[in-house]
Amino acid sequence: MFDYRNNLKRILNQTGGDEKSLKNGLAAIKLILGMTDNADQKNSTGKVKNTIEVDLQQLNLLLTSLTQLITNPANISAKNTALSAVQKLTLAQGINKEYRQNLVALKEAIKSIEVSKDLINKKVFEQAVATPKRPTRDYRKGKRYTVVRLLSGCDLINDSNRTVYTLKESQIHSLNLKSGDIVEAVPEGKNSHYEATILRIVGFRELPSMEVDSISTFKYAVVQGRPGHLAISHNAQGKKLRVHGKAVLLSVDSSKYWDENIKLVDGSIVDLAWYDGDVRLRKNPTEAIQIRWVYQLNQPQQTIGTKKKKSTAESKKDDLPKLAMDLHYQRVGIAIGNNQNEAMLEGIVNRYNGIPIPVDAFQGRKKVIENQIKDLDIVILVTAFAAHDSTWNISEFASKYHIKFAVSSSKGYQAFERALYRAEKGLPAYEGNQTIRYQLADQ
Repeated sequence: MFDYRNNLKRILNQTGGDEKSLKNGLAAIKLILGMTDNADQKNSTGKVKNTIEVDLQQLNLLLTSLTQLITNPANISAKNTALSAVQKLTLAQGINKEYRQNLVALKEAIKSIEVSKDLINKKVFEQAVATPKRPTRDYRKGKRYTVVRLLSGCDLINDSNRTVYTLKESQIHSLNLKSGDIVEAVPEGKNSHYEATILRIVGFRELPSMEVDSISTFKYAVVQGRPGHLAISHNAQGKKLRVHGKAVLLSVDSSKYWDENIKLVDGSIVDLAWYDGDVRLRKNPTEAIQIRWVYQLNQPQQTIGTKKKKSTAESKKDDLPKLAMDLHYQRVGIAIGNNQNEAMLEGIVNRYNGIPIPVDAFQGRKKVIENQIKDLDIVILVTAFAAHDSTWNISEFASKYHIKFAVSSSKGYQAFERALYRAEKGLPAYEGNQTIRYQLADQ
């Protein structure tokens, strides 16, 4: 190997401090280093070797992404990473023509990878049957209180029968709480709109009738009429509104009742509640009966002027064939848990004029599961996102309370829609390998 150290020392010793001398010294050093590089690249025959500067990081990325792509050709992220790594390696300095052509050919081969329909179905199936991650449990330790139900919301009382917290209906509606339930709750510090948060239901005790006002409810009442002249006379199942055995036509002032910015209109579905001992029930029921809850349904929108353009998702849903089914505002429990695809599934229920009600299928306590589904008309269980013990509990209580029941093996649109059809039509809960005819609606 050429020893260039003495030459460098000689140049440095002769280099002065002026600009010209420094420039000349730098040029001399570059010349010597260039000669050294060429000398090192010569082989025994005296020819210069063709050196390739390879980016080891990009090479490692290419090998890793190719391995992932071979294992799963549907992995879009791995495909993009491989293409990026190949492109950067192609631009490396010093590579020969053959090496560059091979990289270009590899890039085209990666681009041409297509995923078959069977492979996509396999991936969707694997994702559907995969055990979902359980939601993070709230391990905060709350104090225990007894629930006293109000017309809207509830009071939480301590052992001295003193009211400690008053909760809103929006906090407890999905829990189906009743007077006497024992809950654990903690004060709410983050949200100033709420006094406390219920962590869990832990038991029940019978409260003396002298301490609790008896409350009657009328669920899923249908609001009918035109703006300014709305009234309620029956519920979604056709049952008449009766107070003390007498049929009542309840007038509704839509300006007084809002829930999540949803205004009461013709076709709205609500829950009513009243104290049995209220003396106003006989002379003026309108003052005594209160709307406890307004269900969020897809209300018909009246457009003035330019119509709002539908989103891509809504347009795609409208293009799908519709099954011959009308739920007529029945209460449909969606047992899926952890809000997995909940919005899409609720949209399917709304499409067939049902009332979607989420059921937490990760909650394994039998009492909680029973409270969630006992007042429903239909329960659809999505087995891919339900705890194993909850699956048996939901099936058991659906049978006990004569609730229409069906199972959807995946979170897909068609699978859930068909399960809803089977439940409504009294067909087998599980589709399995049997042939079931799903009748389409007349277009």
